[in-house]
Parts: sequence; C-alpha cells; structure tokens
Amino acid sequence: MNDAPKKSLPDDVAAVSQEAAGAILTIDLGAIRENYRRLKALLGGARCAGVVKADGYGLGARQVASALAEEGCGIFFVALLAEGIALRKAIGAGPEIYVLNGLPPGSEPEAVAAGLCAVINSGAQLEAWRAAARRVGRTLPAAIQVDSGMSRLGMAPAEIDAVAGDAAAFDGIGVRYVMSHLACADEPRHPANEQQRLAFERLRALLPEAPASLANSSGIFLGQSYHYDLARPGAALYGINPTPAEPNPMLPVVRLQAKVAQTRDVEKGTGIGYGHTYHADGPLSLATISFGYADGWLRRSASAAWFEGVRLPFLGRVSMDSIILDISALPPGKLGEGDLVELLGPSQSVDDAAGHAGTIGYEILASLGTRFHRHYLGG
Repeated sequence: MNDAPKKSLPDDVAAVSQEAAGAILTIDLGAIRENYRRLKALLGGARCAGVVKADGYGLGARQVASALAEEGCGIFFVALLAEGIALRKAIGAGPEIYVLNGLPPGSEPEAVAAGLCAVINSGAQLEAWRAAARRVGRTLPAAIQVDSGMSRLGMAPAEIDAVAGDAAAFDGIGVRYVMSHLACADEPRHPANEQQRLAFERLRALLPEAPASLANSSGIFLGQSYHYDLARPGAALYGINPTPAEPNPMLPVVRLQAKVAQTRDVEKGTGIGYGHTYHADGPLSLATISFGYADGWLRRSASAAWFEGVRLPFLGRVSMDSIILDISALPPGKLGEGDLVELLGPSQSVDDAAGHAGTIGYEILASLGTRFHRHYLGG
C-alpha cells in the first residue's frame, strides 16, 4: 500500500472521526485500480466489468466504482435492486449497472427509472421485463443468465429450451449479454469448469445472439477459452487471491488497525475473557483493543494482531467490542493506550485472516462494520 494523502469517508456515508473511532480501516483505491489493470491485461480484447455488490465488498461501492470508472470501467454488477439504485445515484447516468439477483416481482418500474439493466434468471423475470418494456414503449436492456451447472441463479436448461422456439420471447428486450457463473473456478483442475463451459456453449446457442460472459475473478485465470466478451471480477479487485494454490497476483487493498484501550499485567492462573476459556500459564502482559465481533471480526476468528512486526496472540474469546492480546513479547511500556495494532495489512493478509477463521476472504471483507474511521488512499 502507498503513502498517498489520506481522505476520510465522504459525507454521504456516516463518517467516524479518527479520534472517536476504536479502529481505522485504510482502503487503497490506487491498488484497486492497479488490480483492475492487471486483470484487464490478462483478458486481451475482452471487456472487464467491476463487481461492486455488498457495498463494494464492504469497502464502499461509490468510492470503488468511481476509481474503476477512472480506469475506463463502464460496466458494474451489483446483487440487489437497492444497491443498483444507490450506485446509479452515486456515479451518474453513464455506466451500465446490472442487478445479478434479478428484479423482485413488481419492482421493474424502479429499475427502469434508475436506468438499470436486469439480469434475467427465470422465465417469470423474462416475462415481467418484457411487460415493462411494453409499458414504457421502448426496448429495455438485459443480460440473460443461464444455469450452466451451479444450481444457484439463472434460467434452467428446460426454460431455455422453452423460449428457444418462441420468436416473441424477447420482444422489447435488448439482450446485451448472455452470462453464467462458474462454481469451481478457484480450482483450475476441477472437471466442473469445463463441464460448465460446454453447457454454457450449448445454452447460449439457443438464445438471441449476444456477447457472452462467464469468467469471474478466478475464471480469468483459467485461460482464454473462459474469457468470452466480458469478465466480471469482484474479489480479485479487492486483493483477495483468485489463485489460492499459487502466490497472490493481486495487490493488497486494505489495512485494519485497532486502538489499544487498556493494558495490564496479570499473574499465573488469572482467568481471561468471557467464560475464562483461557487462564494465564504464567505472568503475562495484556492489552485490550477497541475492536470485536460488532466490527465484523467473528468470534471464531481467533488469531493475532501485530505491532512493529511482533505477533500478539488473542487470548480468550472475542467480545462484542474488545479483544484481549498477549503483549508479553514486547518490552515493558512499549505499547500503550491509544496505540494502534494491525489486524489486516503487511503482517496478515485478508486471506491469512480467513484461513485462521476457517472461511474465505470474501466473508472477512463483507463483514467489516461501520464503526471504523476510514481512510481512502489514491482516490
């Protein structure tokens, strides 16, 4: 991460001052832009979208989308209609915004008013978007998502077969992309990848001719046959490793630091934290930090913080607003009230933290709460 001038959270999000906050989240927009450039370079002539669902994986959809737009990204994907409406208000009328989960029944007028592109996942959604086009008297843009084998979202093969022979099925709908989603792209040798690609080929051949989109972050690294016309990276933009079995080709994006609220020394046998799940095995120096599961650090995420490269293990349970650290490895008085320790950053990546928690980097980022003071770098 660079040392560019820091910017606090813009006025449209509830800002927390650095003095008032218990923790500081630094988000490097310059690193996000560089990650986008790296992914785009791998795609050759294919276009590269930006997935900014879940408020940009917890890092701020408006800030992330604005940074990506400066890199030439003109296509964004969100999960929910509400996210799409908010993003449209934030970034203006130019970019295409697709709603991955489809439009809830009856919400089509809101999507039309916001200039959003529907991702059509079922025959019912296709009919509803077609009816919306009739009401407004113009063609409405959409992506048709097919279920190529993940069994999550998308028109089922039987639904595709049903509309394949219906010349009126897509009246009033401008099909901009036919798309699907890979279930096992982070496992390059998994046979499901090629099975899904072949299923996608068969299904898209039954639909109106349109550009195709299949690759997510990890799918980009499966090779050119998965790139098609548009890739839809999300996690890789935010520094999560899209190739888990290999070194991370992406730059880190976040640094998370928490303030020390109090320090103390305890004797052997002292119970520590809720339930006294840990007892001191000798004299210990402890620090309590203002950070806990209310900030998105899950109770199962037992791990450590770092100070000047020294590992400070968690002791006892993660509390709602605090975590107890063993700081005995530091010289006495080295760490004091108000000092910052690192939870995410050079000493522990998002993927490292996820590994300790038995989860994935996506959950670590998307769980981060709203009580931080946020710095945006390079924006």
